This record gives sequence, structure tokens and C-alpha cells, in this order.
Amino acid sequence: SWARDQTRRRTVGVPTTVRFRPKWQIALAQIRALHAEGVPLAPVVADAAYGVTIEFRAALTAQQIPYVLGVREDTMIWPPGYTPPPPRRGRLPRHLRGRPRQHPIQLGILVGRLPVSAWSTVTWREGTRGRMRSRFVALRVRPAPARLRAAPRPVEWLLSEWPLNEPAPTKHYLSTLPASTSLADLVRLAHLRWRIERDYQELKDEFGLDHFEGRGWRGFHHHGSLCIAAYAFLAAERARLSPPEPLSFLRPARLPKGFTPRGAPGAA
Repeated sequence: SWARDQTRRRTVGVPTTVRFRPKWQIALAQIRALHAEGVPLAPVVADAAYGVTIEFRAALTAQQIPYVLGVREDTMIWPPGYTPPPPRRGRLPRHLRGRPRQHPIQLGILVGRLPVSAWSTVTWREGTRGRMRSRFVALRVRPAPARLRAAPRPVEWLLSEWPLNEPAPTKHYLSTLPASTSLADLVRLAHLRWRIERDYQELKDEFGLDHFEGRGWRGFHHHGSLCIAAYAFLAAERARLSPPEPLSFLRPARLPKGFTPRGAPGAA
């Protein structure tokens, strides 16, 4: 509602060009900006807050950007090996007919029918309390479109996790990584989400991201930008001094377009 409240917008200094956008659209714009700056293509990893949005997944696929996205257990899919019929014209049927396996089902139901022997225990990293491991299964499925008349979507990975101490599977992901991708690689990428939570925590603990108490648009963005820039420098130094993997992704940062150093002639 704040986006349409002109009085509050003027009070805190929200620019007139800023309009409300769903978070998935903001994320997509940020991904495009990264690629425009020359950042190498890499799989997009996100939780179900983004993965449940069909438009977000479709936009990434249209731009040939692979993803590993969390989804809910009620996400509809076609069973493995089944090709849905092409979209038909005319009035939609009032009742679906045919055998149950010919209709899309919730992925939670599909995974729940799998025997215990279908699950594999995978270790994805060393944690502070030992090895991080859980049970996983990966299937090639076809997500069902939201509308019956829509064209069938491509086949992709369904990755489900069943923790050793849980009575049933708890997490599910859809991924457009190649069909040749190993289970270990799917698991590793799906669990990169923990690094985002660590980033948030360190931004708060080490750089005071949550210390801002103002109410202005410019002040909030100034504070957040400085915190993120400082954390980016720290992350680059960590990778340089104690590299966890080859540093081919590291390169000198470019100055923003139109940037004038402080103290230079004509600087503001």
C-alpha cells in the first residue's frame, strides 16, 4: 500500500520513478544487470519464496539461465516418463478423465510413494559439527503449467530431501541443470542457500547492517550500500588469501559508469 501513498512517499523521499514490483521481478532485473556487467553465467539458487513463482522460473528458462529453486510440496508435476497431451482448443472439460497417472499430481505425493531404497545418503560439506549429510532422490519430471491450455514445459530435475531424523521428506527443488548432472552436484548447489543466511548474519554482526534507525529512502540505501560494499571487499580478500576453489571468477572490479572520485576536479 505504501507504493500508492503519495504523502508517505514524499515524506521519506522515495523517488517518483520507483514503482512497486514483486520480489521475483526485482531479482530478475538484478540477474540481468550482473550479466550486462560481464559476470559469468552461473545457476541461480533460491528458496521457495522465489521458486513457487512460475513466471520467475519461466523467465530464467527463456534466458537460458539454469536454476536450482526451492518449491513447495503442492507444486504440480507430470509423473516421470509421461508426456502430457498438447493443448487443445475449445471448451475445457468439466471433469478430467483417464487413469490417475495421466494427470498432474503434487510432487509431495509422488515423492511420498517412493520406496526407501530409492533414496541415497549424500554428504555435501563439512560443517562446524561434522559432516553435513541427508537422504536425497532426484527424478526427471515435467512441471505442470498453471493453465490446462498452456504448452507443456520442458523436463527438468526434481530433487527432494529426506533428513535422517525426519519422518518424511521436508524440502523439494526444481532444477534446469543438464540431465547429465550428478546427484552430488544437485545437492551441493541446492545447499548453497546456507551461504546467503551466513552473509546476512555477518552483514549484521560485522558491519552493522541492522543498526540503521533512520526513516529516509536515501539514508537507508546509503547505509545498506556501504555495508554491502565493505562485505564484498572482505569476501574477495577471504577468497584471495584462503581460496576455497580456483579463482577464475575473481577479477578487478570496474568503477560504475559516470563515477567521479572524491577530490577530483568537478567532484560533488
